[in-house]
Amino acid sequence: MKLSMRPVRPCTFNQPSTPTPKPTHYSCAYTLTQPPKLNNNNKLVHHKTQPLKHWERLLDPIDHSTSDKSNTFPYHFMPTKSVKLGKKWKEYQGIRNWDGLLDPLDDNLRSEILRYGQFVEAAYKSFDFDPSSPSYATCLFPKSSLLEKSGLAQTGYRLTKNLRATSGIQLPRWIEKAPSWAVTKSSWIGYVAVCQDKEEIARLGRRDVVIAFRGTATCLEWLENLRATLTQVGPNHHHNNNNNNDGPMVDSGFLSLYTSGTKCSTSLQTMVREEISRLLQSYGDEPLSLTITGHSLGAALATLAAYDIKTAFKRAPLVTVISFGGPRVGNRSFRRVLEKQGTKVLRIVNSDDLITKVPGFVIDKSNENDNDDMSCNRDNVQLAGLIPSWIQKRVEDTQWVYAEVGRELRLSSRDSPYLNGFNFATCHELKTYLHLVDGFVSSTCPFRASARMLIDNYRRQNSQGLKTQTLKP
Repeated sequence: MKLSMRPVRPCTFNQPSTPTPKPTHYSCAYTLTQPPKLNNNNKLVHHKTQPLKHWERLLDPIDHSTSDKSNTFPYHFMPTKSVKLGKKWKEYQGIRNWDGLLDPLDDNLRSEILRYGQFVEAAYKSFDFDPSSPSYATCLFPKSSLLEKSGLAQTGYRLTKNLRATSGIQLPRWIEKAPSWAVTKSSWIGYVAVCQDKEEIARLGRRDVVIAFRGTATCLEWLENLRATLTQVGPNHHHNNNNNNDGPMVDSGFLSLYTSGTKCSTSLQTMVREEISRLLQSYGDEPLSLTITGHSLGAALATLAAYDIKTAFKRAPLVTVISFGGPRVGNRSFRRVLEKQGTKVLRIVNSDDLITKVPGFVIDKSNENDNDDMSCNRDNVQLAGLIPSWIQKRVEDTQWVYAEVGRELRLSSRDSPYLNGFNFATCHELKTYLHLVDGFVSSTCPFRASARMLIDNYRRQNSQGLKTQTLKP
């Protein structure tokens, strides 16, 4: 595989004088060209490039076929040396809305974001994506060994609860003739894990509870994603008048996946509440944090779960959402409620990722005193001040007007010198997000001039006998 470096905008933030190394093998373009081989007649046979399987990539954003093979995916994130957070842990959990930590990106915060991203990656690796498998849409590993078998053996966390999401879409009777994988209503969506290691608790400065959600996988989850109109959320949301847009409203499809249940499977909301109630009874008297993380659909469910926990438990500890590539979730009133609750949301956004720009659109009323600076988005439709207020009100009545929540860490695939080609799938996948977080420095220096992890992986290639270019750190 050949890597053709493309130009990136210059770095003005402490850029090293050493030029960016130019590796000779690369696979982030997601095409694999095998070297030519000799056939039986001693003639060279050139293998054709294997194109990206778009549907498989959309279903599974993690490239499992290459994630464990350094020779085919040279940029593979590995955690750096852990730093003790101590008494500053609340700052990294967003107690001050990450002021002064995002631009430039604080190294400790970077490590924490990547660490939580690995919990989401474990959720993907633990899910059975194979429609022909009898265990389709379930968890591949036992609860006792899930973290270890998904590559997170030394986290200090113990998995305490498996979580399932159920679609609320009512299927017609004729659909019973469809394949079982096409009508799977309930599927494994993630897990709850608690930090139990004393040394890790001391390093973090508290006991941490993680809730991790994967992204969209099943057919009905895809259909729920298309239900993008806003609906009332709250204790009595099923009985609220949807024509009243003054209260908090969220995406109807995401809410359906969070609150729906069947006779055989309780709702995701019930599972989360029961497990958090149990954990608060066990650890409520010690320093505790709840960190909810997810990618894509999982990011939306993480935001809903955070809102629900702060609503259901008045004495809940600090709740933080770390979302990767998440779509919009709710309206401006929903954002205000999150802020009033003290729920902290850090959205990691790739400017080239279309999923972060849907559903609906955004009207940013900058004259409102509702922390609009907390949700600035360069992609928002700036209608305030350009059109009369009565037209804005009519637009809002369509139930398609969303609002960004929390703080935003904006990245871009175009800023990475190691991504020489991208499309919808590659810009959205979790591996790309982790790569961009690992390399991001600041808005004036969007990517580190040298990537230590890349060099380490090429050294690993050399040890395997692969011909690579000598790189200088």
